[in-house]
Amino acid sequence: MPERPERPLSGIRVLDLTNVLAGPYCSYHLMLLGAEVLKIEQPGKGDLARTLGPDPDLNKEGIGASFLAQNSGKKSLVLDLKDPDDRADFEELVRGADVLLENFRAGVMERLGYGPDRLRTLNPRLVNCAVTGFGQTGPMSTAPAYDQIIQGLSGMMSITGTADTAPLRVGFPVCDSLGGLGAALAVSAALLGRERTGHGARLDVSMLEVSLSAMGWAVSNYLVSGVDPEPMGDQNATAAPSGTFETADGGLNIAANRQEQFHTLCRLLGLPGLVDDPRFAEREARKNNRAALNAELSVALRQKTASEWEEMLSVAGVPAARVLTVPEAVELPQLEHRGFFTDLPYPDGSGRSLRASGNGVLVDGEPLRPHAPPPLLDQHGEDRADLISRWRARPQRAVPALGS
Repeated sequence: MPERPERPLSGIRVLDLTNVLAGPYCSYHLMLLGAEVLKIEQPGKGDLARTLGPDPDLNKEGIGASFLAQNSGKKSLVLDLKDPDDRADFEELVRGADVLLENFRAGVMERLGYGPDRLRTLNPRLVNCAVTGFGQTGPMSTAPAYDQIIQGLSGMMSITGTADTAPLRVGFPVCDSLGGLGAALAVSAALLGRERTGHGARLDVSMLEVSLSAMGWAVSNYLVSGVDPEPMGDQNATAAPSGTFETADGGLNIAANRQEQFHTLCRLLGLPGLVDDPRFAEREARKNNRAALNAELSVALRQKTASEWEEMLSVAGVPAARVLTVPEAVELPQLEHRGFFTDLPYPDGSGRSLRASGNGVLVDGEPLRPHAPPPLLDQHGEDRADLISRWRARPQRAVPALGS
């Protein structure tokens, strides 16, 4: 099992009440950055993701593929927050925590007796982060939401696909992932701010708002210029040629977004005449004549394989790469070189090897790796007393009065 190195968030303790994806994805990033993450799970159930995934046997064991993907390196403790003894232990953990992360519907924590005021009383330095579909306030705040709901409401599905196929769901839970990343960023910033003020913070993360923010130009072009974005399939609305093209053996993405890249592309494809063609000579002209330009390029691109074009164009400074399947992508030598994946044992003791992802960040040249496999449900229940004692043993700093 990999040794746990010093990381930017080493020493930070995260009490994680989340389940499924957005919240666990947040705490997974915090774990990779060095935090100690303790999952608080419901008796007999645990994280819903424990029963989700394509392998029914893993689901039955409570270690479904969806759970395994986002929970390496964490601890699991079962607590019933309606039981007086468990509530007392939970409150001791809150007192020793740096971060409390939850993704219940708005109002649930308040009904459990752990609203923001109560948590602040227990621990004024606590960073209290809630990740929900719509945020803690507003007319939709109590509505249920999963990733697909947010994809539809955000307008994301309306611009995914082509004019004939849209609206389409993006092929992975992008809104959940964005919500988790947004929460991890906010938590990290709040921890830094706490060092300056001595006070924790209440963070209210809306997946809908984070997703709209991440849609970038699709939203801002409408807000600024009144341009209603349309589904364009594999084409890029901001430039041409920029999209997917067929080669002798498969798809190739090309993004010749700059004038010099377009000139180089035409030269390497043996089509120098396109550079002076008034339909394609300038950026806006190319966008207005996209279909004609793509037709010209496609004839030439079918003369070589995607790999041949990728190497030739990339060396010459034209962004180009094959369109891969997921099994092909995870075997890229680039990922192996960067140490993106880590092999861990399955938590069930079967001896099988589990491949866990990193987060694409190197710290001082080293990849951020999970240090332990995902936990079984209540795997650390026997250590409850020691966990509570250790978390509470840390000296508490004096907290200045609010506004001081």
